Amino acid sequence: MACVTLTIRCRVSAARILQSICLVSSRSFSQGKTSLAAQNFTDYKSICDQYKPEVPEYFNFAKDVVDNWAQSEKEGRRPSSPALWWVSEQGTQVEWSFVELALESKKAATVLSEQGGLQEGDRVVVILPRIPEWWLLNLACIRTALMMLSGWVMKRLQGNNPAQRQLRTPQSSFWLCSSTIQRLGESRGAVLIPGTTQLTAKDLHHRLEASKAKCVITDSALAPVVDSVASKCPSLKLKFLVSKEPREGWLSFSNMLELASPQHTCVATKSTDPMAIYFTSGTTGAPKMTEHSHASHGIGLGFNGRYWLDLTPSDLIWNTSDTGWAKSAWSSVFAPWSQGAGIFVHHMPRFDPKLVLEMLSKFPITTFCSAPTVYRLLVQHNLRSYKFQNLKHCLSAGEPINPEVMDQWKTETGLDIYEGYGQTETVLVCGTFKGMKIKPGSVGKPTPVYDTQVIDDNGNILPAGTEGDLALRIKPTRPYCLFTQYTDDQERTASTLRGDFYITGDRGFQDEDGYIWLVGRRDDVINSAGYRIGPFEVENALIEHDAVVEAAVVSSPDPIRGEVVKAFVVLAPEYISHDQEALIKELQDYVKTVTAPYKYPRKMEFIPHLPKTISGKIRRNELRKKEWGQA
Repeated sequence: MACVTLTIRCRVSAARILQSICLVSSRSFSQGKTSLAAQNFTDYKSICDQYKPEVPEYFNFAKDVVDNWAQSEKEGRRPSSPALWWVSEQGTQVEWSFVELALESKKAATVLSEQGGLQEGDRVVVILPRIPEWWLLNLACIRTALMMLSGWVMKRLQGNNPAQRQLRTPQSSFWLCSSTIQRLGESRGAVLIPGTTQLTAKDLHHRLEASKAKCVITDSALAPVVDSVASKCPSLKLKFLVSKEPREGWLSFSNMLELASPQHTCVATKSTDPMAIYFTSGTTGAPKMTEHSHASHGIGLGFNGRYWLDLTPSDLIWNTSDTGWAKSAWSSVFAPWSQGAGIFVHHMPRFDPKLVLEMLSKFPITTFCSAPTVYRLLVQHNLRSYKFQNLKHCLSAGEPINPEVMDQWKTETGLDIYEGYGQTETVLVCGTFKGMKIKPGSVGKPTPVYDTQVIDDNGNILPAGTEGDLALRIKPTRPYCLFTQYTDDQERTASTLRGDFYITGDRGFQDEDGYIWLVGRRDDVINSAGYRIGPFEVENALIEHDAVVEAAVVSSPDPIRGEVVKAFVVLAPEYISHDQEALIKELQDYVKTVTAPYKYPRKMEFIPHLPKTISGKIRRNELRKKEWGQA
């Protein structure tokens, strides 16, 4: 596929920027819930040929997108539905319009820049659960050109009761704990560093030290963890607390916000300025700090929102990703708000499949996006007993979803699951879009924001049906929506390049129809007696059996074949007491009937659970090291 033509404008009006991101030139907001992508993506080539985004020299998502949607609300050109709809564990609700988001984020920006003294380029680690302040701080950091790094919340912690929060209106109090920030060399803009609240003290210390953050923002539950490592982080100078209760050494963001002026002038950020740093999930090693520019997510994710998520200003999307991951930025911030859509959030400290189904039935959620693991858990319930009256579009990303789960979901809900593929380093690389034929097991076709190819070790493009490295062309022009660098790690950044391409690290092939099929991470592919075997196909075959809840496939040493397929299997409760040797034989025989016989797992081990990253991805590298004696 030819690389998209990129138009760069020195000065572009905010209205034109919004129009470019939303691709609204031929759509009317009064169309409501009509699926525009379904009308357009029936002609895949036409959409790819027509996609020519304008990237202005200066761009700021908060000013050029959020503030413009706020103006549209004032003028009656956007529906009155919330831009952010938050529900607590106890049922307390917060509904913010774009007007309210714009106002409160300006006040928050005043607190960070004036009371906090943070400057452009400072790095701020934000470690908050799914609470409204996290969304507020995203916009505040963008307005002030601070680099935000996000973090995750490990669990519901004592003293952080959402029912006690006073967040019903913009005049309510907020309690925030700010993250450390440091100047990013001579580059413009402060950097937002999202952080997961599932971090241990060791994890948190690593992120604070590696990022050289100057400020940390968290709640009272995680403040003690921050204090336990703060003395080891010399760059950390400022701490904001999201809590009613005062704490020594911390500033009360809530009190400052009440008195803050909304008269904040947004920093004039360039499209190429750094905006945020996201830690990768660490499936193949230590998490990497991935830097994105203002245009990368602020403009690049507009395509996701318009075509893959299929959003309009009348829609309400629920993306279940945690706040610490780039996927949350994808589908819980930039993609929905680029289209003027509303974002639904449930605090949900612990995942509850039944609660998810109840929320999908109770609230006017039109779009649901979640990981394959979530869908696997949801289909174990009686889906027919729920009425999803508003739900019209379901999506999955993170890892390939099992075809049988897609079939069961479609049978019981009437809705397809549209799969997408991307990385922390990218926006959407491939996807199945409305109006496009779904091929279960495939991640869809390449999006026009990249020139996506399958290449060999020498950088040559491979023909259809041939397995190779999935790569994105970066020459002669590097895509604006590709990460800028691995922060402070030029060697690791350079290791991702091969000739004219950025190497994703994933193996796969493209079929005759242009669909991409992933085989696995490069390190996950098994070479047994000359046969190359990807883990996904074998795992999918195993999960089709009633005895298997989850499975992970890795290589294991073998004196004859060099290495063989080994499966780690989590059994369904009713099969745990079965004769293990007989069950292993049954599962091996079953895989032979589903895949090529040479791919069956010659070794198998039943375990209570699979090792996973904080974002829920299987850590196959950990299992592989165990097999090869490196753990």
